Amino acid sequence: MFGWIAANIGTIIVALVILAIVVVVVIVMVKDKKKGKTSCGCGCANCAMAGTCHNKSK
Repeated sequence: MFGWIAANIGTIIVALVILAIVVVVVIVMVKDKKKGKTSCGCGCANCAMAGTCHNKSK
């Protein structure tokens, strides 16, 4: 078992770094979604779907 880990340590480290980056990106996206931020970055003022995309109940 330790031989396999030693032979593949570089791949394991790279996979863990990529996994950490993906987790951070997902967390940031979830937080932004909860805050009401959009992912397109241009806002909804001129968007044709603004009324259906961000339906706010009054």
